[in-house]
Amino acid sequence: MAVVAAWLWNERFWLPVNVTWADLERQNPEGYRAGHLVAALPLAAGLLVLRHFFERFLAKPCAAHVDIQDSGPHRAQPNAILEKVFTSITKCPDARQLEGLSKQLDWDVRKIQRWFRHRRSQDKPSTLTKFCESMWRLTFYLCIFIYGLRFLWSSPWFWDTRQCWYNYPYQPITSDIYYYYVIELAYYSSLMYSQFTDIKRKDFFMMFLHHVVTSGLIIFSYINHMVRIGTLVLCVHDSADIFLELAKLFNYAKYQRLCDATFVLFGVVFLITRLGIFPIWILNTTMFESWELIGPYPSWWLFNSLLFTIQVLHIIWSYFIIRIAYKAMARGKVSKDERSDVESSSEDDDVTSNNKKGIINTSNNDRNRINGHVTTDQWAEE
Repeated sequence: MAVVAAWLWNERFWLPVNVTWADLERQNPEGYRAGHLVAALPLAAGLLVLRHFFERFLAKPCAAHVDIQDSGPHRAQPNAILEKVFTSITKCPDARQLEGLSKQLDWDVRKIQRWFRHRRSQDKPSTLTKFCESMWRLTFYLCIFIYGLRFLWSSPWFWDTRQCWYNYPYQPITSDIYYYYVIELAYYSSLMYSQFTDIKRKDFFMMFLHHVVTSGLIIFSYINHMVRIGTLVLCVHDSADIFLELAKLFNYAKYQRLCDATFVLFGVVFLITRLGIFPIWILNTTMFESWELIGPYPSWWLFNSLLFTIQVLHIIWSYFIIRIAYKAMARGKVSKDERSDVESSSEDDDVTSNNKKGIINTSNNDRNRINGHVTTDQWAEE
């Protein structure tokens, strides 16, 4: 164990040249240390419990106030043969399979298609569930953003990023910074758990990677005292998420104009913060100003690699947003989100309804455009 601990806490990896852990303790004997981040684990469990009560006693009454009811989906008629087919393909069978099932069950093709549509609906989360999830996230992001901005506004490194590296690493970790870090780490830790129980999205693994990288950056920057730049990274990321969750709530409540306007605002804030402020303000100081003032060392390279990974994810998500905006301008409205939930990717109309609407041969995206569905609710946080 001693060998493992010596390797894990190797000073030459974590700290600049000629700096030791003992030096940090002498400079800040009463400050917060790396081990104090362990408090994030019970706090993460506490956040999950708090979320449960928040959704039950606050979010659900708010949903009822805007006429969102806890109505479950129409359940499909039990059928062992169709259930076996559904389990193997999940989507509606093709024409040849439908014909075979029709003969085997002595059912009309339209009835079989309707069964698959109802069966898929059983696995979809209700609008109430999605509303409560988004309201919880909106509340957290809004509160933590206000908290972070409040103390950063009076911090010198908020206005001059070079202050992040002056006297580094002998910069005190104040209580404001510690609480900001431990709450954010607890939240992202809870997301890594709840992502498996929440609404499943197409970018599930990309979002999981984002949560892992973000948690790693929080722990990493705290251990080697890069907390000043860490607070800036957290603040930049929380700003756009507020508008995203608000747009989702308006969508669930069927406030169409507010949904569209808020989603546009989210897109603008996201692009400005993730493609503008983050690379120009954050990456510039971590890669160039820090190189000039403290010089590179092993953990410096890893830290910047993690930040660059997040920037790659920013570019991917920005592509999705721009694509939605381009299609919206072409049609005059916001349409299907490119990162839609898995349950939203299935066909929502059977052959009969499609024939009535004259869109039998259109794709899922085209049907959503024609019906005027706005699915900004399918976007997740980074």
